[in-house]
Amino acid sequence: MQRAPVPWSAVVRGALAAGPLLLAGVLGGRLVDGVIAAIAAMLAGVNDRPGSRRAAVARLGIPLLAGTLGLLVGAYAGQWLTALPLTLLLTGLALVGGAVSAVGPVASAAGTQLLVAAAVGAGMPAPESGWQRALAYLAGGAWLLLLRLALPTPGSLAGDFRFDGERRAVAGVYEAVAALLDAVGGATAPARRTALTAALDHAQDALAGPRLRTCPGSAVERRLHAQYTAALPLAEAATALAWSGEPVSVRAVEGPRRLAAAVRDHTGTGPLPAPDRSTPALRALDDALLTAAASFDRSEDPGGGLRAARRRPHAHRRALRHVLRHAVRAVTGAGGREYGLRVALCFGTGVAVAQVLHRSAWYGRHEHWYWLPVTVVFLVKPDLGPLVSRVLCRAAGTVTGALVFAGPALLLPRPGGLIALVAVCGALIPVATRNFAVQTTVVTVLVLALVMTAGEVQASLSRIGETLLACVIVLVVGHLPMPGHRGDRVRARLRAAGAAAHAYLVHVVGESGDRAERWALRRTAYRALAEARTAIALSAAELPALARHTAGTDAVAAVLERLVDTTTASAVHLDDTGRLTARHLRQLYDALNELERHPQWYGPPADAPRPKEHLVTAGGTAVHDPR
Repeated sequence: MQRAPVPWSAVVRGALAAGPLLLAGVLGGRLVDGVIAAIAAMLAGVNDRPGSRRAAVARLGIPLLAGTLGLLVGAYAGQWLTALPLTLLLTGLALVGGAVSAVGPVASAAGTQLLVAAAVGAGMPAPESGWQRALAYLAGGAWLLLLRLALPTPGSLAGDFRFDGERRAVAGVYEAVAALLDAVGGATAPARRTALTAALDHAQDALAGPRLRTCPGSAVERRLHAQYTAALPLAEAATALAWSGEPVSVRAVEGPRRLAAAVRDHTGTGPLPAPDRSTPALRALDDALLTAAASFDRSEDPGGGLRAARRRPHAHRRALRHVLRHAVRAVTGAGGREYGLRVALCFGTGVAVAQVLHRSAWYGRHEHWYWLPVTVVFLVKPDLGPLVSRVLCRAAGTVTGALVFAGPALLLPRPGGLIALVAVCGALIPVATRNFAVQTTVVTVLVLALVMTAGEVQASLSRIGETLLACVIVLVVGHLPMPGHRGDRVRARLRAAGAAAHAYLVHVVGESGDRAERWALRRTAYRALAEARTAIALSAAELPALARHTAGTDAVAAVLERLVDTTTASAVHLDDTGRLTARHLRQLYDALNELERHPQWYGPPADAPRPKEHLVTAGGTAVHDPR
């Protein structure tokens, strides 16, 4: 299990979510609505991760809306359709939910909640109408989101607590820059550069969420944006120094650390120790520190926060169009088709088997048949970890949870004791999300307490049996041969990373003077590389029958990383001298030549300009392709 500080804010929110909602349903005489609202709060708690409040709106709100839609569809489908049409409808819904999951983490959570809520709506009959149950689900998830937005984080009351997540994220960038500088020339430098990419991605997401206030562009917000922008040239210079491999002085590391403390504590920077200016990368680092210090001492960003705020509606529309185009390509592309087909086959099989068991009463009559397809959803989602390990963790967690619940089920008073157990489990979910087996154990206890409160007293044994059956279904169906090529998700991620690296390199060697665009392209390239690395690691951890289809892709990703790192070092050197050294050119040529030997994984747009055409000009007429 990962070691990390306990997220006390999320623990408090979890304790105030599912349990109190269930209590309100019991006291108000609307038990089913209380159970459904508690389920929605539980699922929202699984998605309640550290970050900014604005990012939480999308991270919690979009899956909540998808789950509400799924519950509405499932409730009416379960009421009006017979077994075969119901199975076909839910299978089609799984095709959509699986394909949408290829877009990104938030879309994946939305696809998961869509299918889970659809199965719950269809498999948990209730006297309430479908729209009433959907409203209860929406209210349950919205309650946790409201807690996320309204409750301050402990220790954040010194400044504007609404931006505590953004402040921690931006401070994390400066800390990651300092850690990379400290590791320059050592064996840990590549890992520190990867950590810097993760910190930049986290801060970018934290600052880019939807607005929560009517009047945008407050001084606090503009200051945070300016501090993040000031970190971009620092990160660029630190990456160039890591590429050079020559250790830097302690003075060079101290500056970013003081900037991190200034962001975190909402204070001034004071005098910053300047590094020596003996190389282009060190001169770039010194210039970036001076610019950052100047921006920290102003209440608004040096680029004019008010002007940026006035331009923001147009930028938002362009960003929205870009996001929509990316989403459509991901859903309809090879990765989305592979996602959708696999999820649809497994989920549809789970629904069909659950219907057979439910209608034949093979192991006893029970009305709530949703557990089997819901378990299949959590097992088959490709972005939740390797399939076999998910299956083993789910089986172990469910059995453990059922055994743990057996004692409280006999001893606790009803319904008060069960409601208290739900509240305790809700508080444990933010801690349990670090390990899939532990999370499954906590969720199993919580759900068993909910269904027992709702009147299903013999749930433990059936849940264990259905979980083991779901594990068999996913292991068998999840490894069946699929149409098309295996590894399409990895291929799509690598091609996206290759295209981003190509665009970044063309911009740099084309000697464009637009640094803001260069930093944006660099961010896109490193983020795409991180996503490709994640997809490759997940594929490599699967069974050999699946992992062999993406063998060797980690080497391609390593070449892409070397290309992007060299491009960053080249950009810094070009800013200082106006030309590239033989070392820069040789490494750029070597990376490009090696990537061209892997056309199945690396493929920039056919009509894109070729960076090799600019390299001779960038390096001088005496330098040519080393081949």
